[in-house]
Amino acid sequence: MSIIVKFFVAPDDTSAALTLPAGPGRAFESLSFGNFDPEEAVVEWECLLSGGSYEELVEGGEPRIVAGEDNGGCVVFAISPGLSTALADAEHPRLRDVAASWVQLRAEEGEIIDAEIASVIVRDLAALVGSARRQSQGVYCWVS
Repeated sequence: MSIIVKFFVAPDDTSAALTLPAGPGRAFESLSFGNFDPEEAVVEWECLLSGGSYEELVEGGEPRIVAGEDNGGCVVFAISPGLSTALADAEHPRLRDVAASWVQLRAEEGEIIDAEIASVIVRDLAALVGSARRQSQGVYCWVS
């Protein structure tokens, strides 16, 4: 699996959608990661943080695509308000627990994610969400 994942802060869906061709670049505060399915991850993280149902979130349209097609090309999607709130409100120990649970979930599906990297991803995304909230902006994800 070779996936480029960039979580970024943008003022609205229109601005986020404009990143589709080449990613958020330097115009937006962002985090870069790789080699995991972020669309699946954000739903799993929301379930782990909020106790919701994976199926209900997916049936409810999460993650919400703002640009592109989910057919192997680039896509931009929004981080849900529920996940944003849960990440922003979580303390570091809770974020570590969520990362560990996510690693276990992925292992059950045959996907190996390093526990330390998982912790960095979840912690850094929580910090990015906090920054976005202070700016009254949203968090999005560009995937290539």
